[in-house]
Amino acid sequence: MWKLLLMAGLGAEMVAIASNPYDEGTVMADTKFLRPAVIFTPAHAPATPKIGDLELRTSVSQYGITWTFDQPARVGRFVNGDWYVVGPVTVRAIDPRPLYGNQIPGDQLDHMDQERPADQRVRNGFMLNPPARMKVAYDSGVRNWFDPALIQKLPVPMRAGDSLVSTISMPKGLVLDAQLRNKIERGVDDSSPIRTAAVLTCVRDPQPPDAFRPAFCDREQKSYLARNLRRELLPGVVATGSRPRTELYVRFTQRPWVGTGFFGFEEPVENMPQYGLEYGRVVGISALLLCTDIKAEEKEALLVNLVQVGIDLGGMVRAGHPGWTSWGGHGSGRKLPIVFAGLLLGDDQLANINKSFPKVSFGEDEQTAYGDAWTGAKVVFAGHSGIDVVTGTGRNQGRGHPWGPYEHTPPSQWQEGQNTSEAYRRTSTSAGWVAQALVLRLLHAGKNWGHDPFLDYVDRWMYEPDGDFVKTIKAATGKDLDHDWSRQGQGWDAFVNEMWAKHRPTTGAPIDGWKQPHDDRYYRTAAGLPVPDSK
Repeated sequence: MWKLLLMAGLGAEMVAIASNPYDEGTVMADTKFLRPAVIFTPAHAPATPKIGDLELRTSVSQYGITWTFDQPARVGRFVNGDWYVVGPVTVRAIDPRPLYGNQIPGDQLDHMDQERPADQRVRNGFMLNPPARMKVAYDSGVRNWFDPALIQKLPVPMRAGDSLVSTISMPKGLVLDAQLRNKIERGVDDSSPIRTAAVLTCVRDPQPPDAFRPAFCDREQKSYLARNLRRELLPGVVATGSRPRTELYVRFTQRPWVGTGFFGFEEPVENMPQYGLEYGRVVGISALLLCTDIKAEEKEALLVNLVQVGIDLGGMVRAGHPGWTSWGGHGSGRKLPIVFAGLLLGDDQLANINKSFPKVSFGEDEQTAYGDAWTGAKVVFAGHSGIDVVTGTGRNQGRGHPWGPYEHTPPSQWQEGQNTSEAYRRTSTSAGWVAQALVLRLLHAGKNWGHDPFLDYVDRWMYEPDGDFVKTIKAATGKDLDHDWSRQGQGWDAFVNEMWAKHRPTTGAPIDGWKQPHDDRYYRTAAGLPVPDSK
């Protein structure tokens, strides 16, 4: 679906905007984002261009954003299509132009803008070298994470090592469908006010054509080359009949996923998923597609994109980002791209991210643990807010919300907070984890993941019959969880369910680990239960 929207002061005067930029028809009609399938290998490695081989340009454009330099500069592209400029260089103009204060039309101010002084309002903002923290200055409509002290204005001097993240803001009244689910509208509920983003990187020297863009939070500009991707690790299992179009997932992962915050408050709608459940679904299905027998040429763009996502997320962690805590479904999906990129690039630090950065939070890990569940299972969902990896204690939020460990107690003892946790277990987390767990099994990457309870929990979710359990919950709490969309034994997507049924039993790992006793002292400590002496 397309409609015309007057962008008053926020870019071009009249533009055609897809209300669903991820619609399959829209994606297939716009093939500009699809790059030629060039598979670089050590035996077919491209030559690094000389400085004179690069284009000399006064501006470059990507995803509707144009950067104009104060004088002609040498430019090139990374393997994923993102631009770099050989510095030093000064960006003198950006289009759509950043707007500040009273430059923003009054009818475009949302309730968050109106709570701020005029001199703290911004649209189409940019950040040179965004910090690896939950602080941004792209748009004053961002909730929680907006920091006016970080607002920057043109011109922007750039030197080698710098990354410039530029954005286009969502105009009021535009409703966009996000990836796989969610409708986003500026100023409504928790919606992001940022429509899209692009990254311009300043480098010292020309880059090989197969170079990945350095992580936008990485000032050292750690370099990876597509020729070194360990494609032989991808197992090539048979894809089932419900396989989605690879092009759709190429589009999902093409634009930079620059979300350093949480809750989706500042995530560009046309770039990335808006909720952790969909984040996990997109990365899980993307990685699962890459593990199938589809042609290498069809995989390559998706492979490059997903590895780039992992490089960016890993770069955040390396730069000090605290991670993505368990909070309902919000903290899911970030870990798999990091581990996947590390494995395929041969980067042990990223491939073993838990070992490398043991105090960084990942939702899937904080919400799963070995322990005795009231159902008889030996692995549990640790609650809406899970177990804090830093302290080892259950998160109960301190506001009368017992959202930490709860499955060790029967439903008859649950308070409202435990009912909330069970609802999130069934609707916002587990079903979005299935593809991720299957990918790890297919890659035999459980040791790299470094948190076995997650894998055994997903097996429990898929194999534990819960018909009697939902009846017990309803009788004890009055909560009816007997719906097609809230029952165990399924992922969110038909392709994932088919792939699980066909390939999970063939991975060599037992499917009953969720029934076996494990060391549960970690969970007992987090839940405040007696901890037996270690033997």
